[in-house]
Amino acid sequence: MFSLHSLNALDQAAFTELLGGIYEHSPWVARRCWSQRPFASLALLQAAMAQALDTASADEQLAVIRAHPELSGKAALRRDLTADSRQEQAGAGLDQCSPEEFAQLLEGNRRYGATFGFPFIIAVKGLGRQEIIAALQQRCGRSRDQELAEALRQIHRIAAFRLREKIGD
Repeated sequence: MFSLHSLNALDQAAFTELLGGIYEHSPWVARRCWSQRPFASLALLQAAMAQALDTASADEQLAVIRAHPELSGKAALRRDLTADSRQEQAGAGLDQCSPEEFAQLLEGNRRYGATFGFPFIIAVKGLGRQEIIAALQQRCGRSRDQELAEALRQIHRIAAFRLREKIGD
């Protein structure tokens, strides 16, 4: 774990390197926050990173959403997930799906992606496989605008979990 004091002392390149994966494959989020140092608390760092995404262009936001892998999708099968994503999915038991659960996830991911044009995103920490599958099925019935907003909300939750694991307050 890295201390907040040490984080505040980093140059922009090191800061971006350390926090570049907090928002999946989107180091620009961390880079945009660097100039706001020093952060007095982890909550302020988290808020700055969230604001960087919230004030980004619609195209940048969509790119962050699309950078996330499908749950138990092709990237997981290829073992091509980031370490954070692999750990998060395994923590929810998604690496231990029954054939029926796996089929439900694959079909849900296919349907969701075809409907919205981006992957289903949910902060899986603390959720079980059936809760995740139920949320996927329920959210397929929403509007695209609702799901864009929900995807960003879930991404912020994922980022908060990742920050708490990486940085000590």
